[in-house]
Amino acid sequence: MAHLLNTSFIPSSSPSLRPRNPTILIQTRRAPTRIVAKIREIFMPALSSTMTEGKIVSWMKSEGDKLSKGESVVVVESDKADMDVETFYDGYLAAIMVDEGGVAPVGSAIALLAESEAEIADAKSKAASTSPSSSSSSSSSSETTNSAAETVGPTVVAAAAVAPPQVKEAASLSLSLSTHPASEGGKRVVASPYAKKLAKELKVELGRVVGSGPSGRVVAKDVEAAAAAAAVSVGPTAAEAASVAAKSVGIELGTVVPFTTMQGAVSRNMVESLAVPTFRVGYTFTTDALDALYKKIKSKGVTMTALLAKATALALAKHPVVNSSCRDGKSFTYNSSINIAVAVAMDGGLITPVLQDADKVDIYSLSRKWKELVDKARAKQLQPQEYNTGTFTLSNLGMFGVDRFDAILPPGTGAIMAVGASQPTVVATKDGRIGMKNQMQVNVTADHRVIYGADLASFLQTLANIIEEPKDLTF
Repeated sequence: MAHLLNTSFIPSSSPSLRPRNPTILIQTRRAPTRIVAKIREIFMPALSSTMTEGKIVSWMKSEGDKLSKGESVVVVESDKADMDVETFYDGYLAAIMVDEGGVAPVGSAIALLAESEAEIADAKSKAASTSPSSSSSSSSSSETTNSAAETVGPTVVAAAAVAPPQVKEAASLSLSLSTHPASEGGKRVVASPYAKKLAKELKVELGRVVGSGPSGRVVAKDVEAAAAAAAVSVGPTAAEAASVAAKSVGIELGTVVPFTTMQGAVSRNMVESLAVPTFRVGYTFTTDALDALYKKIKSKGVTMTALLAKATALALAKHPVVNSSCRDGKSFTYNSSINIAVAVAMDGGLITPVLQDADKVDIYSLSRKWKELVDKARAKQLQPQEYNTGTFTLSNLGMFGVDRFDAILPPGTGAIMAVGASQPTVVATKDGRIGMKNQMQVNVTADHRVIYGADLASFLQTLANIIEEPKDLTF
């Protein structure tokens, strides 16, 4: 998937230097006017629907470097993923306006792209006179647009005035969801930005690490494993081992750490959720039959997450109000698809990959899809439709032995179910006998503007029947 970034076209101050392209033809009353663009402002792209600002992870090119169409120029971190930004035109990276580690609002200028070496000096001069603040960037962008408009006439002014940001994403760069390639001793290594940072801290040579991510990408856990293996081979002292352990999780005690872009997005969503009136309902499921089914088909690649998602989707099909959503406080939508979002912990945050149409997909395909989504999530390679289309959310902490917890409702969804561990429990049967059963507790948090207590209770009864008699899950 490719996106086009915002650009502004700046006429050259030197009429003797006329670039070959691009050429814009504007129809005026007299005759077509030829406008030549020589310097392009590269703007921070919107990589997701919730992104308001982006962070520059690394510049892959330096000022003055010649660029060819399709080359990766910069890695941008959004609230959901790290993405390479590739040039859409040949030219020169004339001036970098936001350094590595810097944050810029969506739509603000981060660099200037010159068409030829002759324009580099003009671009650097422009960059030096432009404030890095968002307000100055906006002002500069406005001045650039006005300058171009004065040259081409009123038609351009009208078009610029009504064009939304999506339309104004005009074409000097495109996005690729490929990972950011590092270079180690001349060998090309594909690794996540966090893995590179960790490798530097732990003094791990990335070129010697075998990646477990998609397409062999090195992720943080690979670096940690390599560091641990190296520590064992040299026989560290207890103090050294403790130091390595602390560094392996990226923690330095006593330091103040600013939010990552993803953590900032999670924070905003959690604050937004406080505006929604919610209520919670708990339920206990007997999971003996589900556990037996899981043991039977686990060897075929089926995961417990997929089983729970499938069971939940089948129950939601019978209770569409629990799968509905309210976004404006005035109406709600009966969602036409049942898309189960499942919370996944990852380096520096949390994301919810989505199993789309979970009620219609067979359990084996659903399990394969889930594994693919988890790998992509941890490598920060999810496409927007793979994380922002959920209609109901699952949050499972059972693998940590947690028996019960409450989950916060994600904005824009009707309900989220917190799933605890399945544990052996002494129970009394209806005939007065005492027996042992595996039981699992869930707590559902729901939007009370749309979903009422009876709705949720009825849904949980249906879900209990499916889990306790799971024969339909393998169809």
